Amino acid sequence: MTKILVLCTGNSCRSQIAEGYLRLYAGDLALIRSAGIETHGVNPRAIDTMQQDGVDISGQTSNNVEEYRGIDFDFVITVCDHARERCPFFPAKAKQVHYNFPDPAKATCTEEEIVKQFAVVRDDIKKYCQGFVEEFVR
Repeated sequence: MTKILVLCTGNSCRSQIAEGYLRLYAGDLALIRSAGIETHGVNPRAIDTMQQDGVDISGQTSNNVEEYRGIDFDFVITVCDHARERCPFFPAKAKQVHYNFPDPAKATCTEEEIVKQFAVVRDDIKKYCQGFVEEFVR
């Protein structure tokens, strides 16, 4: 079984979305976890935008990367530059993969525009996760 950790700064939005899609596409072929350098709780807008695409992440939790020290991950995916720069050393065989997705939680515009930004980032992460699973898990 492939073990994947998705890492972001606060484990509230992008990493949560990626965890949801990786679980969807990898199914029983992978153990998927997400974590942050810090924990900010799961962003309600991330839950809503995933629900709009039929994926329920409301049961996911915001976790600190230190909680997973004992797992020998095959992949660590960083989804923001800040996490990549501060990513702790994993002494395992983990291959580090990086893609910097914009943070829709930092948007400061109208509610309608924020919802659109979440959907754009969600769709980008969805596409990335589909490709990742096809290349590294299946």
